[in-house]
Amino acid sequence: MSVTDGGIRFPETMEGGRPKLGGLMDPRQGVIDRNSRCQTCAGNMTECPGHFGHIDLAKPVFHVGFITKTIKILRCVCFYCSKLLVSPHNPKIKEIVMKTKGQPRKRLTFVYDLCKSKNICEGGDEMDINKENQEQQPTERKPGHGGCGRYQPNLRRSGLDVTAEWKHVNEDSQEKKMALTAERAWEILKHITDEESFILGMDPKFARPDWMVVTVLPVPPLSVRPAVIMYGSAKNQDDLTHKLADIIKANNELIKNEQAGAAAHVISENIKMLQFHVATLVDNDMPGMPRAMQKSGKPLKAIKARLKGKEGRIRGNLMGKRVDFSARTVITPDPNLRIDQVGVPRSIAQNLTFPEIVTPFNIDKMQELVRRGNSQYPGAKYIVRDNGERIDLRFHPKPSDLHLQCGYRVERHIRDGDLVIFNRQPTLHKMSMMGHRVKVLPWSTFRMNLSCTSPYNADFDGDEMNLHVPQSMETRAEVENIHVTPRQIITPQANKPVMGIVQDTLTAVRKMTKRDVFIEKEQMMNILMFLPSWDGKMPQPCILKPKPLWTGKQIFSLIIPGNVNMIRTHSTHPDEEDDGPYKWISPGDTKVMVEHGELVMGILCKKTLGTSAGSLLHICMLELGHEVCGRFYGNIQTVINNWLLLEGHSIGIGDTIADPQTYLEIQKAIKKAKEDVIEVIQKAHNMELEPTPGNTLRQTFENQVNRILNDARDKTGGSAKKSLTEYNNLKAMVVSGSKGSNINISQVIACVGQQNVEGKRIPFGFRKRTLPHFIKDDYGPESRGFVENSYLAGLTPSEFYFHAMGGREGLIDTAVKTAETGYIQRRLIKAMESVMVHYDGTVRNSVGQLIQLRYGEDGLCGETVEFQNLPTIKLSNKSFEKKFKFDPTNERYLRRIFNEDIVREMMGSGEVISELEREWEQLNKDRAVLREIFPSGESKVVLPCNLQRMIWNVQKIFHINKRAPTDLSPMRVIQGVKDLLDKCIIVAGDDRLSKQANENATLLFQCLVRSTLCTKCVSEEFRLSSEAFEWLIGEIETRFQQAQVSPGEMVGALAAQSLGEPATQMTLNTFHFAGVSSKNVTLGVPRLKEIINISKKPKAPSLTVFLTGAAARDAEKAKNVLCEKSHSKHSDLL
Repeated sequence: MSVTDGGIRFPETMEGGRPKLGGLMDPRQGVIDRNSRCQTCAGNMTECPGHFGHIDLAKPVFHVGFITKTIKILRCVCFYCSKLLVSPHNPKIKEIVMKTKGQPRKRLTFVYDLCKSKNICEGGDEMDINKENQEQQPTERKPGHGGCGRYQPNLRRSGLDVTAEWKHVNEDSQEKKMALTAERAWEILKHITDEESFILGMDPKFARPDWMVVTVLPVPPLSVRPAVIMYGSAKNQDDLTHKLADIIKANNELIKNEQAGAAAHVISENIKMLQFHVATLVDNDMPGMPRAMQKSGKPLKAIKARLKGKEGRIRGNLMGKRVDFSARTVITPDPNLRIDQVGVPRSIAQNLTFPEIVTPFNIDKMQELVRRGNSQYPGAKYIVRDNGERIDLRFHPKPSDLHLQCGYRVERHIRDGDLVIFNRQPTLHKMSMMGHRVKVLPWSTFRMNLSCTSPYNADFDGDEMNLHVPQSMETRAEVENIHVTPRQIITPQANKPVMGIVQDTLTAVRKMTKRDVFIEKEQMMNILMFLPSWDGKMPQPCILKPKPLWTGKQIFSLIIPGNVNMIRTHSTHPDEEDDGPYKWISPGDTKVMVEHGELVMGILCKKTLGTSAGSLLHICMLELGHEVCGRFYGNIQTVINNWLLLEGHSIGIGDTIADPQTYLEIQKAIKKAKEDVIEVIQKAHNMELEPTPGNTLRQTFENQVNRILNDARDKTGGSAKKSLTEYNNLKAMVVSGSKGSNINISQVIACVGQQNVEGKRIPFGFRKRTLPHFIKDDYGPESRGFVENSYLAGLTPSEFYFHAMGGREGLIDTAVKTAETGYIQRRLIKAMESVMVHYDGTVRNSVGQLIQLRYGEDGLCGETVEFQNLPTIKLSNKSFEKKFKFDPTNERYLRRIFNEDIVREMMGSGEVISELEREWEQLNKDRAVLREIFPSGESKVVLPCNLQRMIWNVQKIFHINKRAPTDLSPMRVIQGVKDLLDKCIIVAGDDRLSKQANENATLLFQCLVRSTLCTKCVSEEFRLSSEAFEWLIGEIETRFQQAQVSPGEMVGALAAQSLGEPATQMTLNTFHFAGVSSKNVTLGVPRLKEIINISKKPKAPSLTVFLTGAAARDAEKAKNVLCEKSHSKHSDLL
C-alpha cells in the first residue's frame, strides 16, 4: 500500500531546491508542481490521485478515535493472559452471539456488560477445585478456558493516558497502580485469539483488536495536503504537513534517546509527546486537552475537523456542493410571461451552455452557431469532439477546427424554450425548485410571472434566485415531464393549488366581474386581441340597445377554457343565504357559479381564484390537465391587466379618511373603554374584584382590562369599516383578498390598539412604571401600552415607543424561529429522506425496511384527491329511505322516470325487484359501517374522482334533459357500479389477505360510489341516459387509476417537507390565552419541537378530566374536585 519504503524519516520537505526522498513532500507520494510527474504512477497533476506513505513509529501509541473502544476491549479480557473474562462456552455468551447475528456493535455492548463486573480471570479457581476432588475430574471438567486466575485492574482514562489500578494486590506483584502504556495494551490485544475477537464483535479478517493501537502511521498523499505557493515568498505548508513534521520530529527524538539509552522518565516524556502529536493529527478539539497551534496562534485543522459539520467534507462537499451551469441574480416581476417561463438576461444566456449532440437534422444549425462563436448571441462556446478534445471558440480557433461531424457535441448558448430549473433558497418544499422555459430578455434581472411568487415564497424587494441548466437530454425530459411549473400547481401537502391569482390582477378581476361593469365595442375588441385562446368570434353582447355593451363576466367566460363547472361563494357572502328563499339567486351577487365554462353569476375574488382547495384553478387543473391550466393563469393576467389599464386603480390618503360621524363614534368607544378600565382598577383597589376560577386577582384584573381594550379596538374597527363606501380602494383590495385585512383598516383609521410584549401588556421597565413620563403604579391603558391614535392621526412619543417595543419582539421572534424551524426541517428530512414507494406498491426505506404496505393506507397520491361528502351518514332513517330506496312497485312513478321499454322490462321480471332489494340492503350495511368509522357524524372524506362534479360534467356533455324519461335500466346501473368497483383495485391478488387489504383500502371509495350512484339517484335525481352512464363509469375508473401513487415517488421527503414548510410559517410563541392561567398551553414552534423530540418533560402538561354525577352539573363542586386533585407547590401559593 505505502509507496515510501523505509517510511518517511525527515521532517523537511525540500533539500537543495528539490523534494527530498523520505521527506514530507516525497516525490513518490504525488505531483509537487505543474510541470513534474509523479514517480509512482508517472501521471501529471490532473491524472495522479496521490499515493499514501507511512511513518514507522518507535513505540505504539493509542489512536484517539479508538481509545474508548480499546479500553472497553481491555476491560473484557484478562490483563495478563488476554483471555476473555467470561468463558466462551458460557451459555450466556452463546446466547449473545446467537442474538446479535450481523450486529457486531451490539454484541460488544452485551459482552462488555457481562465482563465488566468480573474482577478475576476465570480458570484459576477451577484448578483449585480439581485438585481436591480428583476422582470426579473426567465428568466435572469444562472444556478448558485456562485463565490465569489473577485479579483484574480497574482501567481509568484521563486525556490520553490510561491508568490501571488494582483493588486486590496479586500475590506475585506488589503494584497498586501503574500507567498502562500503549505498548502494554498492544501486547494484550495482540494475544487475543481470533475466536474471542469474533465474540467481542470484531471480525479478525478485517479488524483485529490490536489494530486499534497505532504502530505505523499512514501519511496522506500530497493532493490531500497541498502546499500553497505564495508568489515571491516561501511555500506555505498545509496544517496536516505541519502536524506530520511534529510527529516525525517527536519520533526521531524518541529513537535517538532509546538508542542512547536515556533515562526512563525522558523516554516516557518522549512517548507522551509522540502520543499527543498523533492524537492531535486526527482530532484537535479534544475536551480537556491543549490544542495544537500554528506559530500564528490559530489552532491547526485536524483530519476530524475536515470531515465534521456543515462546512466539512461530508455535508459541504458530498451531500451538497457548488455547481457549474448555474446563475444567480435579482428577480423582478413580469406579468406578460407565462407561469412556466422565466426571463433570462442576455448576458447570462450567453454564458450558460447546453451540450447539444450534432445529428444530421441539426448539423446546419450547429454549424451556424459555431461560426458565430462565443461573442455573438446566439452562438456556441465549445466543440467537444468524440475523442474528448475540447475546442474553445472564445479565442479565434483555426478554421479547420470548426469542422463538425455527427456525434460531436456543441456547447451552445441557451436560448428561448430551453428548460431550466429555477430555485429560491431556502428550498423548503419541492415547489421551491421548478422547471421553467427560458425567455431571453434585455437587462440584468431574472423575470418571472407574479403567480409563481407564492410557491417560491419570493417577493421583489431585492430577492435573488438561482437558475440551473440541465446538461443532458434525460434530465431535460425529466424536467419537462415531472418538474415544469404547471405540473406543480397542486401540492400534495394539502391537495390544493400553490399558485393563485395575486396582486393587481386579483383586485381587477373582482372589479371586472361586478354586475354594473359594461364594456363598449372598441374596448371589447382591443381586449379580445389580448386573449391568445380567442376563437375570432365576438360574443353576443348582453345589451343591444341603445348601443351594444358587454359585461365583465362575459369577458371572463371567454378566458375560461373548456367545460368547467363550479359553485363557490364570494368573500362577503352572508351565511343565511345558503338555505333561504335566495338559495339560487343572490342579491349581492355573492354566489359564484361557473357552468359549462361560463361565468353565470357571482363576483370573483381570492376564494375562487386563490390557492384554496376547490378553487377555479384547482378544478381547471383536475378537469383539463396541467397545460391548459398553466395557460389559463397567463390568459387571466393578460386580459384582466389590460382591462385594468382602462379602468384604473389607485389608492391615496383620501381612502383612509372616514366621515366625521364615524370619528365621533370611535372617540366615544375609546373614552368608554378607558372609563371601564378605570372602573375595574377602582374595583381592584377596593377589593371588590372576584378572581375567576384558576386565576389570581392580578391575572383576573389583567384579563378583564385586556378584554375591554380589545373589544374597544374591534368595535372602533367595525365602525371604521362600515364608514367606507363601496368605491373605497382600500376596501376594494381587502374584499378581493389581494392585500390588507380588516385589522389593517381599523388600525389605519380608528385605533392601533394594545401593544403586547410576551403576550402581556407593556411591563414596568423603570421603578413601578413603564416610562419616566408616568406616575408610579399606573395600571391605566395609556401607561401600559394602549395606543388610542390611528396610524393616520399619528402616535404620541410614548405610544411610538411602546409600539416599537412590540414590533422589536416580532423581529427577534422571526430570527429565532428561522433557526429553530430550519433545524426541525433538517431532522425531519434526514429521518425520512430515503422513504419511497416501490414497484410492489409498498413504502420502504433505503435498507428495505417496510414502513407501510400501501402509501397512506389507501395507495392514492395527494395531488389527485379532493374533499367530498358521504351523503348517507348524517341522514335520519326516514329521510335516508326517502332519498335512497327505489320503489319498483309504483307504476305511475316508473312511467314518469323511465321510457316504455324499461317500464315493461321492470314490470315483467322479478329479478329486478330482488336486485333492487339487495342494493338497498347493501346501502344500509354501508351506512352502518360508515357510522362506526365516523362516530361523530363527520361526513367529509378525502377521495379521488369528485363524483358530484363529474355527474354535472356528464349532464352538460350529453345535454341531459332533467325532465324527460331516461333509457337507463336499473339493472344496468347496479351491474355497472358493481363492475366498476371490481375494477378499482389498490391491492391486487386473490388470496384472503390481499382481498381483505383491498377491501380496507377502498372501503370509503366504494361506499361513496355506491351511495352516489344508487339506482334512485341516477334515475330520478341525475336522469342520466345509458350512454352518459357508460361514459361516467369509464371516466371514474380512469380517474381512479390515475389517482394511484406512482412507484418511485419519494414520499418520505415529501412528508418531511409538508411538515417542515408550514412550520416556518408558524409564529414562535403565539399569544397566551386570555382567561384561565392553566390554559397556558405550549403552542407554535416550541410545541412542535416537543412533539418531534418526543420530549420527556413537556412544558405545560395538561389533563382533561370528565366529571360525572353532581360535580358535572355544578361549577362550585367541579372547582372543589379540581382543588382536591390538583398538585400545589409552595411557589403557587406565594
